[in-house]
Amino acid sequence: MVWGTQTQVLEERREVAKVIGKHIYANLYQCDRELLEDEDTLREIVIEAARLGNMTLLDVKSWKIGLGVSVVAIVLESHITIHTWPEYDFATVDVYSCGAHTDPERAFRYIVNMLKPAKVVLGKADRSLYTQ
Repeated sequence: MVWGTQTQVLEERREVAKVIGKHIYANLYQCDRELLEDEDTLREIVIEAARLGNMTLLDVKSWKIGLGVSVVAIVLESHITIHTWPEYDFATVDVYSCGAHTDPERAFRYIVNMLKPAKVVLGKADRSLYTQ
């Protein structure tokens, strides 16, 4: 995975990133069921993750859906989401940020540490715009 900054020339691509896009997403298995049902705690986790990731929080919305919860944080730089399925001890996490000043990996690690999964299946994507 190659992550650049606005001024860094990426050696592998010989291109300059004009727009920074860093996307981290994962499936979390065998999480604490009670936590996955706790809408207020999940909201607080997302708010703290945005702060730790140096993102500008604009709004947070959450919904209780059956046993599960969906939390969506809109940050100036993009978004953070958690979706849970307590009946399966399962959650998905998505942290996407645009901006060299943000640290989506730190935000993501905080969320994972709080949810305490036994297993994490992680994905990363470079969603930057490169030009010659």
